[in-house]
Amino acid sequence: MLILYLKPSFLNTDSQNRIFMKNFRNIDFQLIGPKKLIIIICFFFIIFISTSSKQVFALSPEWVGVPKSNYGEQVWDKKSLQRNRDGSLRVISKFIPKNKSEITQDIIYTMDINCIEKSFRDVAVGTDQLNNSLNNNSDWQDPNGDKLILGVIGQVCNYKD
Repeated sequence: MLILYLKPSFLNTDSQNRIFMKNFRNIDFQLIGPKKLIIIICFFFIIFISTSSKQVFALSPEWVGVPKSNYGEQVWDKKSLQRNRDGSLRVISKFIPKNKSEITQDIIYTMDINCIEKSFRDVAVGTDQLNNSLNNNSDWQDPNGDKLILGVIGQVCNYKD
């Protein structure tokens, strides 16, 4: 197999090669200038910092509590509130039991709320937001007088952003 190596004409000698590389390295700084380079670096740094903080802020829940019951308390996240296609509202809520143990832990629910019917359905349930079990067969349920669920439904349906 024959390999041809073609050397560009402007790199005929080692001295020409060194001059070309020296000029090539300096060309960026000569065009931009040190002041402009510092401004550009600061601009990108500011953009990087502001973008990162917005993403972290978006992940932080803003819990709102409903009146407590004998069993514990229920909170819902204002930032998770979304309107579904069918007009119902979807929200993440958390039940915090009065007495915690290995068996009774905080339970996080992703729930849909029908404000007209004052009903709900649990779309996902878990002990944290990453380990939720999807509930694909969830039917609309009546709260049956559960003060915590009624509190979430009332506050979510009346919430104005």
